[in-house]
Amino acid sequence: MRDIFIERGKNLLRVAIKEKTILTECFVEECSKEPQIGEIYKGRVKTILPGINSIFVDIGLKKEGYMYLSNEIKSQGIKKGQEILVEIVKEPLGSKGAKLTNKVSIPGSFMVLSLGGKGITFSKRISNSEAKEKIEEFIKPIDGLEVTIRTDAVSASKEDMLCELQTLLEEVRGLERKLNYSLNIGKIYGDNLILNKILRENLGNNTNIVVDNEEDFKDIKEAVNKKENINISLFNESRSLFDYYGIEKEIIKLRHNKVNLNCGGSIVIDKTEAMNVIDVNTGKNTKGRSFDKIILETNLEAAKEIGRQIMLRNLSGIIVIDFIDMRDFSHKAIVMNALKEALSPDKGNIKIFPFTELDLVQIARKRRGKSIYDYLEEPCLRCKGNGEVLKISYIENLLRNEIIKSNIDNAIEDFYIELDKNYEEIVTGDLFNFLRNIEGLNKEIYLNFACGIEGYKIEPLIFQSQKENLKNFKIKGYEKCE
Repeated sequence: MRDIFIERGKNLLRVAIKEKTILTECFVEECSKEPQIGEIYKGRVKTILPGINSIFVDIGLKKEGYMYLSNEIKSQGIKKGQEILVEIVKEPLGSKGAKLTNKVSIPGSFMVLSLGGKGITFSKRISNSEAKEKIEEFIKPIDGLEVTIRTDAVSASKEDMLCELQTLLEEVRGLERKLNYSLNIGKIYGDNLILNKILRENLGNNTNIVVDNEEDFKDIKEAVNKKENINISLFNESRSLFDYYGIEKEIIKLRHNKVNLNCGGSIVIDKTEAMNVIDVNTGKNTKGRSFDKIILETNLEAAKEIGRQIMLRNLSGIIVIDFIDMRDFSHKAIVMNALKEALSPDKGNIKIFPFTELDLVQIARKRRGKSIYDYLEEPCLRCKGNGEVLKISYIENLLRNEIIKSNIDNAIEDFYIELDKNYEEIVTGDLFNFLRNIEGLNKEIYLNFACGIEGYKIEPLIFQSQKENLKNFKIKGYEKCE
């Protein structure tokens, strides 16, 4: 059974996926005017600089996008002032605009259509020649488009594939019409990219979807109405969906770099600027059997958990794993197979390299959206950015859930909140919005700032003596209105 939880906040869309009650993936998409990977824009060529092999394109935003001046583009004779379709392949960074490509593609569940290409190609994961021949009997080449057949197409029916092909063709023609007839430059494709991608890749049999937004509920229901064994329900409790289903607690654990294994061992995940490093330890798993078997058991369980953690935390770039040294070469093969199996659901661009002479395993992984840390953490102001702290917006969400739960369960209206000193300036600088965000405007809030707190503490105040002891921290009525 697969469970998909979709929570849409004011500025944030979060999607969590559970397999047999185990959290396996979590995706975050911020509502932003900044271009996102996969969006398609109608742009206008602003500058062509052969000296640095670059083309700069106005896509209707503050910063121009750029793309590589390849031989293929040169052969197309693209000129300054020409209007073209471009896709975002890398988000803006600092003063740099978004990186673009003119190889625009529209993805579906079974295939991807790419403008400007030709012929039919197959995913590298499809090795069955009979399956390829069967698909090529009814999927034919299309002028001006490359059709890439995805892995899930092998188990799809002819009718479903042809239906999807027709839908994708209509979207492609729509892009072409906007390029040729629209007067404005800007985004023309890419709303709800993360949500659509997740639904496209995860809607198998026995899937349960819980969503807290009526518009999303209607759109998803329409998208899955012909699929069997998929249940979708609308969540309308006062508490947030992630808090209600216990997902919030699981997410907050991802800030900890140590993950304990059932066998008694553990893995430690450290992120550096250059790479992510994962170390495997035997820990308490040292009794009762031969040492070689203990090492194999620990490495085997670690390999499975590492695969899950890589996808859950959305680790990307270079990932180096230091397994416990194994003297038996056959044991290395067993552990490597377990790691590959654990990462097999990852539909991103991932490559796993063999054990090195130092018994290290290297992984290169392309990130799918933002890392879980990108919305959980921000640089610590007091240590000048050398450390990371929870984002105040995330803390506000956690406090809001605690206050709503206590109010519903026990009708409690008074709360003592303690925050790390790191947040004092930003909170006191806009106290009204802080209280509004935590549902505290109509509550009695006692607020204190202290050093050495892990994020926050909150305590419901039941007795008058508690309030009397904390009276110096009580937020006055006029402060709530400022």
